Amino acid sequence: MSELIIIGYDDHTVAERANNKVLELQRDFIVDLAGLAVVRVDTDGKRHIDTPGSIVGRSASSGAIWGAVIGLLFLAPGLGLIVGGAWGALMGKASKAGINRSLRERVDGLLEPGKAALVVMARKVTEDKFSAAMAEFGGTVLKTSLSDADEKELAVELADSQG
Repeated sequence: MSELIIIGYDDHTVAERANNKVLELQRDFIVDLAGLAVVRVDTDGKRHIDTPGSIVGRSASSGAIWGAVIGLLFLAPGLGLIVGGAWGALMGKASKAGINRSLRERVDGLLEPGKAALVVMARKVTEDKFSAAMAEFGGTVLKTSLSDADEKELAVELADSQG
């Protein structure tokens, strides 16, 4: 089971500091990351996604899941990877896995111009220590869980829609 934690911040600097803290928490074995990104919105409303490449990569499916999650939450559909009916099928699988329209709308609500969000996909997290360490940054927290079965199904659907 993976935890998807999205924390919205009023500015990019705080999101970057929180990102660095999550990397420190990974080194301390408080969180086992499957993905990590800072999403910031510039004053023109354009979204920028910064990811440390070394986080994802344990398996092709975890990379595929992470890419799908980022795409589903932050990018517009039809960017060349997934088109037509395949996008609809993937959206259906993602909704079943907990990445539904409501979550996407709440994420959109966090990301107004000038704001940023930290996106953490964790295979494992020591919740009390993670929460205590992240409390200093404040922010608005959104969270959902993805079961192992849902992750695998989402990875298969993603592979099928690109093949």
